[in-house]
Amino acid sequence: MSHSRRYPSDLSDERWALIEPSLTAWRAQRRQHALDIGRPPEHDLRTLMDAILYVDRTGIPWRYLPHDYPPWATVYAYFAAWQKDGVFAQLTGLLRRLVRQQQGRDGEPTAAIIDSQSVKTATTVPARACGYDAGKKIVGRKRNIITDTLGLLLAVLVTAASVQDGHAGLQLLTGAAAAHPTITKAWTDTAYRSRFINQAARLGIDIETVRRDPTTRGFVVQPRRWVIERTFGWLMQHRRLARDYEALPTRSEAMIHIAMIDLMSRRLTGETTPTWRGT
Repeated sequence: MSHSRRYPSDLSDERWALIEPSLTAWRAQRRQHALDIGRPPEHDLRTLMDAILYVDRTGIPWRYLPHDYPPWATVYAYFAAWQKDGVFAQLTGLLRRLVRQQQGRDGEPTAAIIDSQSVKTATTVPARACGYDAGKKIVGRKRNIITDTLGLLLAVLVTAASVQDGHAGLQLLTGAAAAHPTITKAWTDTAYRSRFINQAARLGIDIETVRRDPTTRGFVVQPRRWVIERTFGWLMQHRRLARDYEALPTRSEAMIHIAMIDLMSRRLTGETTPTWRGT
């Protein structure tokens, strides 16, 4: 059934067809385990997902959701439940496999790239959840991510900005290796040192450090690492990610998954998001 698209961030019928099975299965499972079934849910899953995508894309506070979406408290409750139950991570994995297959790749990657990005936090973020990145001179949080060689998200871990890349990378890489045992190669920068490299070796992953030529001046594209830098650029097109607004790091990770879900679903259906560029 055709769905009226109110905003550019809303799902098209084709994009909804990719996402709908996972959300419908989640709702069916929740109702199956409910102690008191009660009346059926009032809100349409597609409209709820549209509202979450609207927040992620535009960066507005939850309370500022337009009134043609469900009440903001309801939307946030679903967002929190889907984050807690791993629905966003599940959708990221599903869409990533489809994009890789569309590009003629195997569904599971054999190589990865690791990096981090420090961002400032809003005043709504508790001070205890923040830190100071002396290298970037930023007070806030750090997004540690692993992507495949297409720049598609494999894993994300949000920490205080004061946490060293290598320390966060150990936890991130261990989880990624368990979820994607086919990975045997990874590229990093010089922030990931011997302890990280040794742990990777124990996991069966060969780490190659991409070093910047000290004789160069200005911006220079780094081999392999440019892919993950482009991913950070993709994420920053979603205004909710221009700064970290989430009280909980796990909710910050969910917002990153939502941005990737938006990007990959559009890539699979050949859709683009209108921007000011070229106008």
